[in-house]
Amino acid sequence: MGKLSHRRLALGEWIVAIDIDYTKARETLEQHFSWAEQAYLKRQPPAIEQSVQVSADAVFKSQTQSYREALLGCAIARCLNPEIDISLPYVEHGEKAFNGRTLDENVVNPFLIAHDIECTRGPYLAVFRRKVRFVRETRAGLKDKQGYDAFLQYHDALKSADGDKLVNLLRYLLYRFVELREQSQVQVLRVERASLQQIRRLLDGLLSRPSGGRMPVLVVVALLKSLADTYSLGWRVEYQEINVSDRARGVGGDVTVYEGERIRLAIEVTERLVDDKRVEAVFQSKISPLGLREYLFAFTSKQPHPGAERLAHTLFTQGHEIAFVKVTEWLYFNLATAGTQSRDNFLSYLTGLLEKSPAILKSAWNEQLQRLLQSS
Repeated sequence: MGKLSHRRLALGEWIVAIDIDYTKARETLEQHFSWAEQAYLKRQPPAIEQSVQVSADAVFKSQTQSYREALLGCAIARCLNPEIDISLPYVEHGEKAFNGRTLDENVVNPFLIAHDIECTRGPYLAVFRRKVRFVRETRAGLKDKQGYDAFLQYHDALKSADGDKLVNLLRYLLYRFVELREQSQVQVLRVERASLQQIRRLLDGLLSRPSGGRMPVLVVVALLKSLADTYSLGWRVEYQEINVSDRARGVGGDVTVYEGERIRLAIEVTERLVDDKRVEAVFQSKISPLGLREYLFAFTSKQPHPGAERLAHTLFTQGHEIAFVKVTEWLYFNLATAGTQSRDNFLSYLTGLLEKSPAILKSAWNEQLQRLLQSS
């Protein structure tokens, strides 16, 4: 059995309930939320039963926000300790109960706020007061009875699930919270100026989180625009959405730099490993058809495979220069050379691009910026 929590009543009676490791609870939420964000970018929600999806739809459409927030607390409690009876969110309910309000105040509510997700002050302050149980009888005292019916249906699924099914139910809730955030207006936090080292730390954190390639594209665009301004290069920097066919649009890469109508530089921005097959595919689909003499792979993670570098050398002897650069290093050294004004312009361009981006990118930026400011 899990760790026990004790509370003494006025008459000297001891109440025993299962305690929860709140640090582990937050870490578990963060881990599965990261998974849910990546799944959302691919539009691939976790697989759960259709009837349970329907109940989730009703919960998230309900005007009673407390239902979805309490449900998330139940899901994380059950994942952490299957011995918990998630129908009993007050320690006074007995030895299999848990402290739902403390879990919400210490973990769920701060988690939702940190990820820019609309939430209440807490379901146990707003709706589920007076030591209620998550059972059918509670329905009589609630205004939104249909919403509570859906809550109970999902709740019952959580109670009966284990293993991967339980994890998928937690992830599905988090997936729906990501969707909810995308429907809201997340404001991008702005910073007027930052030191070179602060920008490096900010980007290291930002690009360490997979974004389906979207975030590094914006970073590269902001860098090129700031350099064009600093050195009066007359460049036109264009970029496109991830997964849009370059060939169909007649452009050279994820980011394309033009001088007049001529392609000055085409850039493939990637979070995946660059190997010889990737280089060959890009050569056949973009470099050769467009007659590009220069091409750049800007990567965020592992160094290119040796086979990619060997192929690049072979293509160099044929008149095509293909280079590889890590985004954070490329940005750091360019901004170090370009100076303070260029760094300010970079931040301005990047936050401007984020303003027009999905909420998932805005929230990632806000989170990293807040961490930077708190550590300064």
